[in-house]
Amino acid sequence: MFRHLKEDIASVFHRDPAARNFVEVLTCYPGLHALLLHRIAHSLWNIRLKWLARFLSTLTRWFTGIEIHPGAQIGHRFFIDHGMGVVIGETAEIGDDCTLYHGVTLGGTTWRKGKRHPTLGNNVVIGAGAKILGPITLGNDVRVGSNSVVVKSVDNAQTVVGVPARVLKDSKTQTNHFESYAVGTDVDDPTVKAINSILSHIHDMDEQLNIVSKKLDIKDQDDIDVDKLEIESK
Repeated sequence: MFRHLKEDIASVFHRDPAARNFVEVLTCYPGLHALLLHRIAHSLWNIRLKWLARFLSTLTRWFTGIEIHPGAQIGHRFFIDHGMGVVIGETAEIGDDCTLYHGVTLGGTTWRKGKRHPTLGNNVVIGAGAKILGPITLGNDVRVGSNSVVVKSVDNAQTVVGVPARVLKDSKTQTNHFESYAVGTDVDDPTVKAINSILSHIHDMDEQLNIVSKKLDIKDQDDIDVDKLEIESK
């Protein structure tokens, strides 16, 4: 248990530049608190003290805003950044060195018993608000963009974005350029491209309206021939 705790604290320093010292991490990181209490609850679950395990996980949710079922299997150096709204289901399996941001769900898609939650490989990063649903597998080094909904398995070292999630054409992962909170303008996602195009058009319209307003100068001029106004184009 203490070996796990030491590794978990070290992973916070490795992945969060805001972490300043040991005491701050130990006392002010709800993701670490949820993970520590989960490891206790998981031990209780394994020795068939299931009510006590569920009760401890419920208390953990109240205090941290993070819900981890005591049956979930979590590997070494797991890091939940911010954490509020994270949900991890009973049959979820998480490998080593994985990172989840706030609002992530590892959920099921059926009421039948058995394996119904995702399996994550090693070094997986899941962006804020993403939903990973069903008994699917995300391979090692997979990256999931924020607010994506993943319902199919993903091969190693791929990056997926969108609803439903799609693998990027240039899908081999480059960790240094992964955006955990949003999808950048260079992402091959038609929805993102459409939104960026609309925003650009609105920006151009605002500029044109400002030009018209200046040309009219209604307060100082009463006899302007609007038809003769020249509107500059960008």
